[in-house]
Amino acid sequence: MNSPASGQHGRGRIAVESRSIDCIPDSERHARLADQGPFWFLGNFHFFTLSIGFVGPSLGLSAPWSALAGTLGIMFGTLFMALHGAQGPQLGLPQMIQSRAQFGFRGVTLPLCATLLVFTGFNVVNVSLIMQGMQAVFGLPPAPTACVAVAVGALLAVCGHDVMHRAFRCALMLALPLYALATLALLAGVGEPALHVRPEPLPGFAWSAFAAQFTIAASYNISYAPYVSDYSRYLPRHTAPRRLIAAIFLGASLSGAWMIGLGAWMAQRLQAGDALAALGRIGTGLFPVADRLLPALAVVAFVPIIALNTYSAALTVLTAADSLGGLRPTRSARKALGTLGARIGAIAAISAAILACVLSIQGSGVALLHSFLALLLYFLVPWTAVNLVDYFLVRKGRYAIADFFTPQGIYGAWGWRGICAYLGGFAAMVPFFHIHDATDGHAVFIGWAAQRLGGVDFAWLPGILVAGGLYWVLARNLDLQAEEAASCQPRQDSHPLHLKERTP
Repeated sequence: MNSPASGQHGRGRIAVESRSIDCIPDSERHARLADQGPFWFLGNFHFFTLSIGFVGPSLGLSAPWSALAGTLGIMFGTLFMALHGAQGPQLGLPQMIQSRAQFGFRGVTLPLCATLLVFTGFNVVNVSLIMQGMQAVFGLPPAPTACVAVAVGALLAVCGHDVMHRAFRCALMLALPLYALATLALLAGVGEPALHVRPEPLPGFAWSAFAAQFTIAASYNISYAPYVSDYSRYLPRHTAPRRLIAAIFLGASLSGAWMIGLGAWMAQRLQAGDALAALGRIGTGLFPVADRLLPALAVVAFVPIIALNTYSAALTVLTAADSLGGLRPTRSARKALGTLGARIGAIAAISAAILACVLSIQGSGVALLHSFLALLLYFLVPWTAVNLVDYFLVRKGRYAIADFFTPQGIYGAWGWRGICAYLGGFAAMVPFFHIHDATDGHAVFIGWAAQRLGGVDFAWLPGILVAGGLYWVLARNLDLQAEEAASCQPRQDSHPLHLKERTP
């Protein structure tokens, strides 16, 4: 958005976004706090989250225990996710630009690699689930299905912030009655196997399965942490942090708990292994054509999620290009970064990579989801711990915006404190790793601590404690008063794309 007149969020004309990784000035902060809760509610309110509820029953955990483990995990992960949301209005920046304060202008490429894996990997699993479900329900060939899903997601991402918020609102109006109907129908026993079919033994409780369901649910919402500022940076600077954190937490945790619980009951009562196929079975018992209508509506409501990942991945690619010197601080760089063309190029490249991965990977979408979410936790936990400790405990929200965009600024090219804390946190997690092969379920690596815990993966706990604690210790000798004084000095070497603003 180049001016307030370029579009009022939620009403009036909706314009194509023209900004990318630059700071959003106060004059363009047109978003509304009231939209954040519904936006992040839909972020979890889809059949991908249903599939997370299948994990517990697949490991021998009953539906009630799976729902409880999933709810606790979602709430734990959402806490970290929601805290990151406060950074958007305060700084007006994409999340990973702010991480330069901890990792340095060039050192931020370390967490950038992890977050790019998150954004692209989610879409690989997303599209795999769509392909698998559409083939099972409609008999559609996988390749064209994948192409359409990726292309529509890319188009929404190109349109940007306002169009995506509107798409999310429309998708929520579609998804809410859909999943409410599916929930009521499942409670009424619609779609369950006929009585003459011998039922599978009912699952019970297993501590390792409970922990696995908790960990996967927690990692799912922790993985949203790098996204949140991307979609809250258009909020006014005076937005109350507590209200914003509460809106994000309630939206993401309520929908996540609902969907995981519903997925667990689908897996147990319907003996389902695919969310879209399960919706089709429920529809069979409702009314004619509902067996096809419900899965089709679920896919339509899910498409904005593909755009969500593609948009944030594009911001990550542009941040990496800027950090590695591919985009120089000149007028030509300003034109390249500040216009729609840069985002289109990044989105096109990312979409092509996602499509290539989807078409080359074989295997169950649920198995891919299980393995992928476990791996996400390993890479994201050290970063989120370092970032939150810096924002809330060390610098307490005080940053020099202009210094984010130059390696000669007060944050430097390489932030050794953040890098050491990240690597230390990751190393502390290794003994707790429990990595499975997505194709056959066999263990690829089990750390010595995980072996002694009966295969339970608690890697997130030492990752948070070590990375966050180590960064807090290393940052104690930061001269914050010198940073404050330096941030007030005019700089000739700052990136001309960005506004010279300093947070209060």
